[in-house]
Amino acid sequence: MEKVFDSNDFPARDALSAWEKATADAVMPTSFKLVGDNVFRGWVSTMSLGAAQVSAMAYSSYLTSRTPKLIRVSDPEIIVCCVTNCGSHVVEQNRKHTTPRPGELVFLESSHPFESYADGGNILIHFPRALLPLPARHISQLICRALPGDQGMGRLLTAFLTHLTEDGPSHTPQDAARLGNVSLDLVTAAMAHFLERESDIPPESRQRVLYTQILSFIERHLCDSSLTAGEVAAAHHMSVRSLHRLFQQHGVTVRSWMRSQRLERCRRDLADPLKRHTPIQAIGARWGFPRPADFTRAFRAVHGITPSNYRNQVLHHGTQAGAPSQVPGTPG
Repeated sequence: MEKVFDSNDFPARDALSAWEKATADAVMPTSFKLVGDNVFRGWVSTMSLGAAQVSAMAYSSYLTSRTPKLIRVSDPEIIVCCVTNCGSHVVEQNRKHTTPRPGELVFLESSHPFESYADGGNILIHFPRALLPLPARHISQLICRALPGDQGMGRLLTAFLTHLTEDGPSHTPQDAARLGNVSLDLVTAAMAHFLERESDIPPESRQRVLYTQILSFIERHLCDSSLTAGEVAAAHHMSVRSLHRLFQQHGVTVRSWMRSQRLERCRRDLADPLKRHTPIQAIGARWGFPRPADFTRAFRAVHGITPSNYRNQVLHHGTQAGAPSQVPGTPG
């Protein structure tokens, strides 16, 4: 993620106009008007994913509008998916009105006027509408509707976008194409789910979404040291053989991916100053290594150092063994 705007970098009188320009470049041209306060405060960070782009932002109260005139001047013909993080939001487009709550999703389109009130923060992903393999008449049904982001495909999409914005520094430019494909697949799957038209998803996208769903399921159950491939397969209504074949297509095994994720969670906890007094064996046990000797051996095999020495280096000397970058929802 690259920060492209911070109101602290501008004189108070210039902050709103600078925000307007930054969001025009990052998303699409819109006009803004302050509500209440005389000073605008906010920031925007972006990440390019090929044809798609993710933006994270926070802001003080304002009214915004995209008018027919602005559309005539510049229309990138994009679909925008907004995940509301916090605050109050009201949106109107295509004669529809919605007030999304934190955690809910809203889709907007750049080719039609809209107005909104915003105060808080959100995550956006936008991409050319032409890339969505769904009929326009069906997509229009979802525009300006508050959709659940805490269950099913909505939760998977929300979690993916959140991880992107939080783990941005760990991703390399080479990750962009894969991230862009996964993003588009998840948005497509979420829209098809809300429309109850899952059969419209192309087979290759369906397979990639299934893989991402399985990875998300495993991540939520990493604490269970007894989790087996059979349980993972059963939870997704597939055979164990099909599960292994799916992972082989991505160059990993189910067991190796689970092990790498558990070790990464352990590494993060060992480097966390707030957990400095948590016993090392408790950290290992929390993430699926109930036997301290097994944890020490596995950690040293990956990082070339014992868990205790790693913690000592990080917390007392400020150095870390390098952790490989990883695309959220894909193996490292």
